[in-house]
Amino acid sequence: MPRRQRPYPSDLSDARWELLQPTLTAWRAGRRGKGLDIGRPPEHDLRRIMDAILNVDRTGIPWRYLPHDFAPWETVYGYSAAWQKDDVFDQLNGLLRRLVRKAEGREAEPSACILDAQSVKTSANVPAVGQGVDAGKKIAGRKRHIGVDTVGLLLAVLVTAASDSDNVGGIHLLANIAEGHPRVTKVWVDTGYRTKVIGHGATLGIDVEVARRDPAQKGFKVIPRRWVVERTFGWLMHHRRLARDYETHPHRSEAMIRLAMIDLMSRRLTHESTPNWRGT
Repeated sequence: MPRRQRPYPSDLSDARWELLQPTLTAWRAGRRGKGLDIGRPPEHDLRRIMDAILNVDRTGIPWRYLPHDFAPWETVYGYSAAWQKDDVFDQLNGLLRRLVRKAEGREAEPSACILDAQSVKTSANVPAVGQGVDAGKKIAGRKRHIGVDTVGLLLAVLVTAASDSDNVGGIHLLANIAEGHPRVTKVWVDTGYRTKVIGHGATLGIDVEVARRDPAQKGFKVIPRRWVVERTFGWLMHHRRLARDYETHPHRSEAMIRLAMIDLMSRRLTHESTPNWRGT
């Protein structure tokens, strides 16, 4: 499929596509004869498919409202769902995170991370059974639990009902981080995480420390370590699809979060700016 003469701001540049192409090409080769494009040569260019998915994540439009110069929305959604199911977005996150860390002179794998949770409202299409009320923040919807390294790059994500406690998400994140990132031995959390998370961390060989606010502090002041994960939530909110949870299923919400981080890290590696949707 030929490239458009007037690309969208969300489209991949040549440099960013070079970062993603090997993983997506390998996926297509492994899927040959199984599912998408079965029985015929691939009809749609993978780069154009990824451009369309990034357009949805960045602008927040429904799948059915994709501009007509992309592939049919059913095809684009089908690829997105397949990439989520086959952990392609997770693979790309890991690849880009390691590249970003190396580019900044750090070890490829982190030894410490920070956990936090964010409650967000949901749209009308989200089933009531997958929602809840965060009593503390007075928000009805879902909760995003994330674990990030000390520069704010995503290590693990879990989306639950907003009524689920931080402990539920924290225990799940710690298990995932211990399995996928065995070098991590230190985790910082806020005061919403209780002894269950600290105890679970101890069983995994991870020291969980609560980063507390100075009781004598007056007014706003950045809390060491905790500001890193708060900044990551800010990065995610630059993607309009994440300003509210529009996904029917929690695993699709997790995919949109991973996709936003792929967008951010690929731009960081190629030194491209990230336009803010509020100014477009």
